Amino acid sequence: MTSPVAAAEAALAADRAHADPAMWITRLSDAAILDRARALAAEGPRGRPLWGVPFAVKDNIDIAGLPTTAACQGFAYVPDTTAPVVQRLLDAGALLIGKTNLDQFATGLSGVRSPYGTPRNVFDPRRVPGGSSSGSAVAVAAGIVRFALATDTAGSGRVPAMFGNIVGLKPTLGSVSALGVVPACQSIETVSVFAATVDEALSVLRVIAGYDAADPYARPPPYPHLRRAAAPPGARIAAIDARPLCDPEVAEVYASAAAHLDAETIDIAPLLAIGRLLYDGPWVAERTAALREVVERRLEILHPVTRAILESGFARRAVDAFDAFHAVAAARRQAAELFARYDALLLPTAPSTPTLAELETDPIAPNSRLGTYTTFVNLCDLAGFAVPAGFAANGLPVGVTLVGPAWSEGRLAPLADALHRARLSRVGATRMPLPPGGAPDPLGRDETALFCVGAHMSGLPLNGALTRRGGRFLGEAATASCYRLYALGNRPGLVHAERGAAISGEVWALPTAALGALLAETQAPLGFGPVQLEDGPCLGFLSEAAGVAGAPEITEIGGWRAYLAGAGAAPSDRAAATTT
Repeated sequence: MTSPVAAAEAALAADRAHADPAMWITRLSDAAILDRARALAAEGPRGRPLWGVPFAVKDNIDIAGLPTTAACQGFAYVPDTTAPVVQRLLDAGALLIGKTNLDQFATGLSGVRSPYGTPRNVFDPRRVPGGSSSGSAVAVAAGIVRFALATDTAGSGRVPAMFGNIVGLKPTLGSVSALGVVPACQSIETVSVFAATVDEALSVLRVIAGYDAADPYARPPPYPHLRRAAAPPGARIAAIDARPLCDPEVAEVYASAAAHLDAETIDIAPLLAIGRLLYDGPWVAERTAALREVVERRLEILHPVTRAILESGFARRAVDAFDAFHAVAAARRQAAELFARYDALLLPTAPSTPTLAELETDPIAPNSRLGTYTTFVNLCDLAGFAVPAGFAANGLPVGVTLVGPAWSEGRLAPLADALHRARLSRVGATRMPLPPGGAPDPLGRDETALFCVGAHMSGLPLNGALTRRGGRFLGEAATASCYRLYALGNRPGLVHAERGAAISGEVWALPTAALGALLAETQAPLGFGPVQLEDGPCLGFLSEAAGVAGAPEITEIGGWRAYLAGAGAAPSDRAAATTT
């Protein structure tokens, strides 16, 4: 474990070496940072999970005693209270370095709409850094801080992650307190996290997440959604054809990542169309409403592009807003149907990395294009990890995003981490190797281990009955050699027998409170009972002995997944086994 003082000195040295004043709006003094590091060192870890870890905060989030500008000098104020999301980090021992630059009022995805300058793209100074959370992403990509807080309304916590070759975690709406955050589109935005790795981002989210009754958009999680799963062997990943909307070099890297995951190509045109409403719908008016006093009385303090966007909000009609709300409701239903079939959707994080010159020529269209694959994620109430996927032929990093339904962060984490590590081995633009990856969290006191042998396993039709209740994959397993397996049409029946064999399956952690509902929908002759695994007892799916009478025995095949692969099933049996 690195001492807080050593971590602070390393952060300051990296900041001096990077030498980008446009990255910060307010950077604490060297003396203040080192004094706090020494105090943390004297206190010791005290069980604090982020003890001495340097971090940065996007300057639309309040920290007591430091100005909050939202990249607008005329708007600046000094808050008396620290936003709960930052206070949780400080209480966890994290070491604040400063507040970072952003597209003014978090309006933009390019990072160039700030009177404080444009943070330098760490790979090519002629390119945009991405926004609106530009400074936060650059601080992580340059190796100055280990993580940084951002906000994500339309992709601001993901697009800059691609350009910096780092991880961007977009949490579930309402899972992190928004108090003390200057709002943009409060109904769809969330505080987000940039970090070097998926597991580091997840560890930060575990600290900052929590229901805040004072936040009108807060909602309690339906289950412990931040417990990390293992990567399931049968994960079903959906992908798209990125060639029509992406630059060729981005589409090529994306296709390679999709092939690595053995993803199935689908059409998501309706979802992409809904995403465009974020720039041409009522959410523009929501931005205007959030800053009504500024737009009505102090237009002169705004960046010209920000001003034009916010002024346009007054022209939006309520009748059109309801059309948009209904369309988004339909899109959310489509997304739910998609995630009933797939564990995750793989997307390009952005279709290109535009140049600064392109944004000077046209400040609107290239910026809007950056949100091609991000905006619908916010409108459809989804969560996701943006991770590095490799480098294009032009030397620029390319990122992909694994998206899942709300509250899926813990299940997405192992998939995203495995993909990141398969594609790259260094952090951001540094030479630092990726630290070791995480492991699945142990079984919680409020969880029960459940051994699955049939259609509830990963990638099979009934797996959603586990995941929608908070089930998470722990690992593959096999029974002791005292069971027999039978094919009951679309599911197997596992029966204890004195003379049997080891049967393969999977162990899932399921919230104990959800067991009753799962059992209630389990059809006879199946039920729950004690199953003896090779390494000990476990609750599992069992069949009544009478229920398998006359059914084909498939014990010798060794498991249901092998049976579905065709080791002994007739075509009609295999087709039936994939239906509910």
